[in-house]
Parts: sequence; structure tokens; C-alpha cells
Amino acid sequence: MIDDRDREALDAYSSAVTHVVQQVLPSVASLRVRSRLGDGAGSASVLTSDGFLLTSAHVVEGGSTVSAAFSDGSEVTADVVGRDAFSDLAVLRARGEVPSPVTLGDAAKLQVGQLVVAVGNPLGLAGSVTAGIISALGRSLPTRQGRVVDEVIQTDAALNPGNSGGVLADSRGRMIGVNTAVAGIGVGLAVPINETTQRIISALMTSGRVRRAWLGIAGSQAPLPPALVKKLGRRDGLRVAQVIAGSPADAAGLRTGDILVAVAGTSLRSSTELQRRMVEDAIGRRVEITVWRNGALVDVIAVPRELTESAS
Repeated sequence: MIDDRDREALDAYSSAVTHVVQQVLPSVASLRVRSRLGDGAGSASVLTSDGFLLTSAHVVEGGSTVSAAFSDGSEVTADVVGRDAFSDLAVLRARGEVPSPVTLGDAAKLQVGQLVVAVGNPLGLAGSVTAGIISALGRSLPTRQGRVVDEVIQTDAALNPGNSGGVLADSRGRMIGVNTAVAGIGVGLAVPINETTQRIISALMTSGRVRRAWLGIAGSQAPLPPALVKKLGRRDGLRVAQVIAGSPADAAGLRTGDILVAVAGTSLRSSTELQRRMVEDAIGRRVEITVWRNGALVDVIAVPRELTESAS
């Protein structure tokens, strides 16, 4: 038997989910994609009233135009304006009228256990809605290019193929994530809507691409020796596991086994922190990198190049 308190909780849950669906569903499109890689499907959301749509980069990989259908029965052709494989985000532009845009939230304010609703088109089933909670925050999502998307949202709201590019919304109907991957049963991942991704989206809308700097190393977080911990006041750095031949790191003299502790005078602990420093302004500029090598701190100068999919 369900007691009154449980019934009230269920009613509140149902009311919240219903409210989100009413707010979000009209702004979510079912995508049909024809590309050199074959036919595909996915989801997208309306970003602006003048026809910009947001989806996942892997949904439109290899395609230049897509068909976007909405829950009101309308359908438009949309062109791929720009895609960024390193964040798994892409922006489209519809050739006709679109429904009202989604309201963007801020994933930086989310809490584990918070109610979320996923809206998309899994397995070709248009307008599907699932609900759950935020299972974890701050996850990392490796992309096909070897980069890592930071601060990924983990949810137990059911996601399936076709959900990619759809909306993950909070209980107020604000889009706080772009559904992007299924990591296992009950484990869905979404690229967060935050300050970083909004800059990426803006760059895709205005110029069709995102420019990033590239050093050409691979590594992982590693403990520093006790003497260096005492000197620097922290325990970790970035140990270089690979230096790509012909890369800016190679030209600068970085070596496998070096532990990076600072870039441009700012402390460094992980590959994620290094990625954050490889912004457009760093392309073609001299950058001082401090490494721990053979028991001593050594400074090297590198000149990052622009990151391309082939370079990564």
C-alpha cells in the first residue's frame, strides 16, 4: 500500500516531470542524417529563434545537411554550421521556421541526487522522455580524438542510441546538458552546459569552428618527490608518457618521463588542466613550461600550434 506521504512524493515527481516535458519537448528535434558514413539519427534542440540548433558532433559526422522534425509536425532542412569533435558539440542552422528555443541553465550549479529529465528520440522513437537523477558530477568523457570533455554529467535517466544531441533538463525545464553517450546499463553521460561549452557554442555559431592550441604530449597525473612537494606546496604534476614526433613539445625538447609542474607560471597537475590552458590565444606564442627532470626543475620554451583532428 502507498501511504499519503509516498503518494504526495509521487505526485510531486510526476508534476515536475510533466512540467519539464511541456517546457522542453516542443523545442527538441528528431534528426535524420545522411552522410558519407551512411544514414543515421539523433536529436537536437533549438538554440535561437532564428534557427540555430544544438546537437552532438558525432551525430552529424560526415554530413552537411540534416532533416529536423518537431513534435508539432513541422519539419525543416538544416545545414551543419560547425562541429567540434573535441567537445562532441555541433551547431546547425535551419532553413525554415523553428519552435521556441530551450532555456539554458548552468551545470555548475547542479547537485548529485537532483532530478533530471532526458528528452530525445532514442531508437527512432520521437519525443521520448525519461527521468532520473544526477548520479555523479565531474566525470571525464574521452573523445575519439583522444581529448577529454571535462565536468561531464552522469545520470541514471535511460539513454539509448538516438538520444545523442538531445536535452538533459533540470526540474525547471532548463537545459543543463547535451546527452552524448551510454556508458553502461543505467549510466548515461551528458556534456554540461556551462561557461566553457557556451563559449564553444558561440564560436561554432559565429565562425563554424573552435580554435585550440596543441603541444603534442600525452600523460597522466603523477606524484611529485617529497622534496618538490615541500618546495611547491602540492603533491602532483603531469608525467609525460608520450611526445609526438614533430610536435611543438618535441621541438621544445620535452621528454618522456618529464613531470610538468607549471605552464606560463601557473601550476599544473593534470592533462585536463593543460587542455584548459591550450586556448586560441596560445597558438603561435612562446610558452614557458617548467618540468621536473633528473632531480632538478628545468624550464623549456614551446610554441603551440593550432590543434586539428589529424594532429590529435
